[in-house]
Amino acid sequence: MAASLRSGMRADDVLGVLDIGNSKTVCMIAAVRPGSSPRAAQVLGIGAEPTRGLKGGVVVALDEAEQSVRGAVAKAEQMAGLSVEEVFVSVACGRVKSSSFTANTKVERHVVGSVDIERLTAAARSHVEQDGRALLHMNCLSYRLDGAATVGDPLALAGNVLAADLHAVTADEAPLRNLLHVIERAYLSAAGLAPAPYASALAATTEEERQLGVLAIDIGAGTTTIAAFARGHLLSTEVVPVGGNHATFDIAHALATDLPEAERIKKEYGTLSRVVADDHELIAYAPTGGDDSVPTQFTKGEVRAIIRGRMSGLFGHLALRIDRSGVARRAMQRMVLTGGGSQLVGLGEFAADFFGRPARVARIEPLEGLPAGFCSPAFSTAVGLLHVALDPRAGTRGEQSGLESGGYLRRMGRWLREGL
Repeated sequence: MAASLRSGMRADDVLGVLDIGNSKTVCMIAAVRPGSSPRAAQVLGIGAEPTRGLKGGVVVALDEAEQSVRGAVAKAEQMAGLSVEEVFVSVACGRVKSSSFTANTKVERHVVGSVDIERLTAAARSHVEQDGRALLHMNCLSYRLDGAATVGDPLALAGNVLAADLHAVTADEAPLRNLLHVIERAYLSAAGLAPAPYASALAATTEEERQLGVLAIDIGAGTTTIAAFARGHLLSTEVVPVGGNHATFDIAHALATDLPEAERIKKEYGTLSRVVADDHELIAYAPTGGDDSVPTQFTKGEVRAIIRGRMSGLFGHLALRIDRSGVARRAMQRMVLTGGGSQLVGLGEFAADFFGRPARVARIEPLEGLPAGFCSPAFSTAVGLLHVALDPRAGTRGEQSGLESGGYLRRMGRWLREGL
């Protein structure tokens, strides 16, 4: 994985991750040991670069997207003092979608063996990889033998029919091809892919929360993602093409100002707190094409109303998606907000009021070597990719990256079987 290593460090000790978001591209290089947990990883280098060439998470300009990747990777490599050839990559493009289903197979020798698990996994993969869809993630919710109650590990148990209740995350192949093409143009290969909502949630939530039931909402610049967990299992993911930038657009439109000025106003004066004492206080800003010597005035309360309107619309859309997924009863015991858009003052209490559930803004656990400026919810997806890469239960990593004629990650079977 590493082309140039520090003294005494093996290639297997180095891990690279890459998160290509709508506003920024982040590369992280970490030192790990086989079987180690993400908490034991040491960050050697990290780099961030403004993302160009993407719209709504989809690559629209190869050259610009490539330069963003190159810039982030170069910064991480310079800080780490080594280079990487492979990276684990987050995916939010291609209409990422969840599905839950049951797969079953006959137990050939009437005692469950690894060949039965392999056949079951192959059947499940074939089921979801249809109509141009590519498999990103698959996890087993439960096993059943001969229609009986659920069992844990079915290996070596006697039975005639093995069934598995499964959850899979897929995406359209064409956008994935473009994403991989950008990575290859930067002289990298994908060691594995992970749904961005899943990676972000692993960094933002605790293991206890994922056991009890939690909904992680990552508000990015151009998209918002959802990941629902219960009993430690991923139950559902969603990607909504609305993010924090849309609040900026709303402010720019309402105030007739340009986007950089609208972003400044949002960051300095934007709040979602229930009660604000200075709502009537005037703020000055420069309108587009106006006379800078005579700044226009607007109240803080009017800015707050614009942001609340946008977030109410976003949360309403998320509520419909959550209700449609059928996971609300199991996963909405609590909510965790992450992503760059979660930094709006008062967002936690606003979400709690809107959904009627306890809600908090994520606190990303610091990793050894990770600069303080990167220990932020804005970098949860990059940190979560370490969890994905180091945990075989993630059910995501593939033996071969690249889109083959028979389907995406067609040879990811062994890794998936280990995860199942």
